[in-house]
Amino acid sequence: MQPRDLSAHEAYVPGRGAEEVARDLGMNPEDLTKLSSNENPHGPSPDAVAAVESGAAEVNVYPKASHTDLTDRIAQKWGIDASQVWVSAGADGAIDYLSRAFLEPGDEILVPEPGFSYYPMSARYHHGEASGYRISKDDDFEQTADGVLSAYDGERIVYVTTPHNPTGSTLPREEIRTIAESLDDHTLLAVDEAYAEYADHPSSVELLEEYDNVAVLRTFSKAYGLAGLRIGYAAVPEAWADAYARVNTPFAANELGCRAALAALDDDEHLERSIETARWAREYYHDHLDVPTWPSGGNFVLCEVGDASAVAAASQERGVIIRDTSSFGLPECVRVSCGTREETKRAVEVLNDVVADLRPEATEL
Repeated sequence: MQPRDLSAHEAYVPGRGAEEVARDLGMNPEDLTKLSSNENPHGPSPDAVAAVESGAAEVNVYPKASHTDLTDRIAQKWGIDASQVWVSAGADGAIDYLSRAFLEPGDEILVPEPGFSYYPMSARYHHGEASGYRISKDDDFEQTADGVLSAYDGERIVYVTTPHNPTGSTLPREEIRTIAESLDDHTLLAVDEAYAEYADHPSSVELLEEYDNVAVLRTFSKAYGLAGLRIGYAAVPEAWADAYARVNTPFAANELGCRAALAALDDDEHLERSIETARWAREYYHDHLDVPTWPSGGNFVLCEVGDASAVAAASQERGVIIRDTSSFGLPECVRVSCGTREETKRAVEVLNDVVADLRPEATEL
């Protein structure tokens, strides 16, 4: 007895946790600075922590009320109807909902390359296929409508990511409008805004009144610091909002996650602190790293270091965990998350030392 043929499927490989790395290196996890997974270095809002603690005794109850309350609160935030909010287990859960709602066997999606590997993974889970459009280093990873549309061939879903992971580039609002207006009637434009809080751009949620072929993905994992609770959502046009009840996994969004997200949405001070720290860290990386970097709208910076695998391994041995982007097709680059001021300064010091040791000529750039 065997499962179906999964040879075309690739496993999602997340960044390793500090505890795992510490065990391998024989180190204390507290001596490691993890800047590989774009997590919020300030953690969750204290209000979110209090909500989790107060709700822990009630996890025997299915999250019906908290799910409804969170849905209503998100709808209020964006000025849309509650039926347009598809709460999910992380933004990847929302990607699955779109795949279930739109893909017939054999349908194709169009995704950015490099990009989030779960877009094609979800399509293939639902018996679809994926093709890609390039976001090229030769163009400094600029994103344009022409770049997307030149590869478009009638796919059922087109994904754009702004800010884009791992490059940090953004797709301007007018470019998104151009794409939405240029697609065939059967094509959905899915705008992934997982890092949008960190960018100084309006959300595409505001476009839902104008377009019935746009959906927007958001998450509480990044700026809100709730990655471990797996809470995200899609904001969709009102015309097909009722599809949610037909594709939603029963109670996929857990009780504590819903309560924490509700509390986090009302803690503007913690959110602004998190955003300000990320913006400061991005500038610090750009100004003090001895290697080329690209502008970023996210809570991370992409750096060109030569041998990414060697640099990431050496940095890890010196206590700073960064992301080797070889899996994104960028074997010469690493992605460094924005830490606290102390963590960011430590990362710069370690990365500069590692690059100087491994590639001395880089110090002359």
